[in-house]
Amino acid sequence: MSQSNAQLITIDDARALLKDRSNQLNERFPKLKRQGKFILPDFRLTRQRKAFKIRRHTFLQHHARSYVAFDSENGQTLWMHNFPSLTEALFWLNTGLKPTDSDTNVSFQQWKAQHEDDILAMKDELRALSKQRKEQAHAHKVK
Repeated sequence: MSQSNAQLITIDDARALLKDRSNQLNERFPKLKRQGKFILPDFRLTRQRKAFKIRRHTFLQHHARSYVAFDSENGQTLWMHNFPSLTEALFWLNTGLKPTDSDTNVSFQQWKAQHEDDILAMKDELRALSKQRKEQAHAHKVK
């Protein structure tokens, strides 16, 4: 039962991760500036192909109750996925599996039961950040 080492990040941090990744696409051995496991709440990744261009552009789009998980722990590759719940994002960051994947070692439900404290702690952290943002917005309106 290892504790989840994922961190909640802001949109600016996520954009910095994507920029760092795109700057090093042509490097033979890329070295990302920020390594670890991160979750961006209330956003999702979208990709668009522009006419006559091969390169795909990755965008972050505001989407309530959606989570983008970033894994750059190896320091060279930035893996990214959209998830509809925080629990599913933590499961992927912890095991490398999506809830629908079949693995003989651990199922999503077993993992969820084993890591309930970690999940609740991350949800509490997310609630505290949301409350802090709302208070700042309210204070800004009052001025």
